[in-house]
Amino acid sequence: MNERPRLKTGIRQLDELLGGGLLPGTLTVVLGAMGIGKTQLGLQFAHQGQSQEQEPGFLFDMTCRGDSQNHQAYAQRLFEWTLREQEVSGQVHAEDVWNRERARFDYIHLFRRSGRRVSIHDLEHEQWAEWKVELANKLHRAIAFMYGNFVHGARRCVIDGIEPVDRASDSFQLHTFDYLYHQILRKEAAWVARDLFREQFRTNADAVADHPYDQNDIACLLLCTSHEVMLDDLLTRSIESGDILSNANTILLMGKTREGSRIGRALAVAKHRGSACDDSIAPFEINESGIALL
Repeated sequence: MNERPRLKTGIRQLDELLGGGLLPGTLTVVLGAMGIGKTQLGLQFAHQGQSQEQEPGFLFDMTCRGDSQNHQAYAQRLFEWTLREQEVSGQVHAEDVWNRERARFDYIHLFRRSGRRVSIHDLEHEQWAEWKVELANKLHRAIAFMYGNFVHGARRCVIDGIEPVDRASDSFQLHTFDYLYHQILRKEAAWVARDLFREQFRTNADAVADHPYDQNDIACLLLCTSHEVMLDDLLTRSIESGDILSNANTILLMGKTREGSRIGRALAVAKHRGSACDDSIAPFEINESGIALL
């Protein structure tokens, strides 16, 4: 069986550190402090799909505090890429899924309520129940968004906005991600279609068969904010039970460095299962073209 081609990140030097790029069909976690450059990295990876697969990837914004990750502004500045945003309200109509113009979107922001806490233990019982109802109502739209992108050629999923918590198992953002990853991203296309169309699946069965995709071709980049700011602290960070890092195929750490009186930025490949990789600490800068390794 032929090996699936690596997915380029859009950063040549990072691809070299990764032994040629990221592995399709796997999860990559990018962990780093707020403002370190994770979103720029995610956008560069998503946009690179235009060159490699002739379709850019898409962004799934998990931010739930109401603040912006500046995806639209970054995409426009870096690539003159105007992100088409999928609305999260309204009914999902089967005919829209098969129409590329009505199904192929670049961005979705599932939750926009400001002040939202991300730890389960911070919520009262009624608030947790309210959250689960809201999530259930919006997950159908999330399935339609991802499935619609995949059947029209997108093979890169970037999930941004995961906020730090004291315990990974206490984050309802990670609970949501777990559903997205295992019940959409890693599930066979026909079964995702069954979850999407439900009682209308038989009516759409021929169209489903005419729009296949292989979930093993899809790569997911999960961007997580850490409590740690310095790269040295990230490199020595312990992994607890339920930590998303324990299930990732590849882990990229991004943090600040200090040399004398100067603060810099650097990244390291902490894990790249199934592939040789460079264990160097790579300084980088953020310029008008995005992230550039030095």
